[in-house]
Amino acid sequence: MKVLITTWLSALLLMFSTLAQANLTIEITRGSDRATPIAVVPFAADGENLPEDVAQIISDNLQRSGYFEPLDRQAMYDRPSTSDEVQFGQWRGLDVRYMVVGRVSREGNGYRIRYELLDVSGSRRMLGESVTASGSELRGGAHYISDQIFESITGIRGAFATRIAYVTARGAGNDMQFALYVADADGHNSQEVLSSREPILSPAWSPDGRKLAYVSFETERPAIYIQDLATGQRVRATSFEGINGAPAWSPDGRRLAMALSKDGQPEIYIMDVASRNFERITNNNNIDTEPTWSPDGRSILFTSDRSGGPQLYRYTVGSGETERLTFTGNYNARGRFAPDGESIFLVHRSNNGYQIARQDLGSGRLVVISESRSDESPSVAPNGTMVIFATQQGNSGVLSAVSADGRASYRLPSAQGDVREPAWSPFLN
Repeated sequence: MKVLITTWLSALLLMFSTLAQANLTIEITRGSDRATPIAVVPFAADGENLPEDVAQIISDNLQRSGYFEPLDRQAMYDRPSTSDEVQFGQWRGLDVRYMVVGRVSREGNGYRIRYELLDVSGSRRMLGESVTASGSELRGGAHYISDQIFESITGIRGAFATRIAYVTARGAGNDMQFALYVADADGHNSQEVLSSREPILSPAWSPDGRKLAYVSFETERPAIYIQDLATGQRVRATSFEGINGAPAWSPDGRRLAMALSKDGQPEIYIMDVASRNFERITNNNNIDTEPTWSPDGRSILFTSDRSGGPQLYRYTVGSGETERLTFTGNYNARGRFAPDGESIFLVHRSNNGYQIARQDLGSGRLVVISESRSDESPSVAPNGTMVIFATQQGNSGVLSAVSADGRASYRLPSAQGDVREPAWSPFLN
């Protein structure tokens, strides 16, 4: 099967190629004790020095997911590049369940990547493709291959070819500089979307991955903007007096939920993106904020202090019914739905500080899944396997991620200041 890695994202990366970069690096902080052993053999390269190590990118992706434990290259008996060259008995002796082999060769101005996924225990070929990628898209090709391997083994769609948005802050006092970036899910290929001397908050991806909504203080008071990533064009969606915050796209991309205080206390509103008409959906004397839509668009999760402290509530679109969802502890905020709508991820305060937790909506059971103590702003991968969030490492703000079951985690620190406000993109194709 021939796959051509040419999407709108390629054009986006080319357009941004001259802009400043703030790549994030990955530090694995905890591996899963249930990870499946896999060998990703270095790909043959036809005697050419490649700009990227495709096999290493695939190996890193699979390890980062928490589902796999790649075999160290130094422990490999040999380095086959096709299934015909594999001696399965030797690899079974290394307790490897699966293998990935391949070759990268020049083709025109780009590359052709041939790879195969092998079931070592069954001595069989599970998957094989030929992928073409431009010279600057080798990483994209590796992410695509990682997605195919992940789904073939787990049955879950891979999210390695997705992107993340985040905000950096450098300097101090009157010299602070803020920037909004987008990057690959592994922190590479970061590109600046917006730079400002005033704070930038709450980036939110549109369902098609083509736009970001965010809050900017560039006019000295908060306003919500919508920016097209391919063209750079943006519009100011709201600039009311008081709070304009926490934009969240509906699943169909036609509406934005947000928190506004234009009529007094912060309340939840829904704005029709095309007409700019507003509908207020909460009305009380307490603070309502941080809305997010359910995957089916039928309800909105939000934070409210109407019970005396921050807790999560669900508003049903149409009926207007509102119910409290969280009862464990006296602080539960910034809720986000899992893609299947059966659980939520949130910031929970316990004796260990502010941590990321998962709550099953059927049973109401809440489980803390992060180990740090100053966590905020969770955002869920589109396949539901990982949650990215902001936290503290020493005196620096960093991004961290944890698997949905809490068994694996990694950090994405930056060398260019504090990193905050992460947002994981939807699937991009």
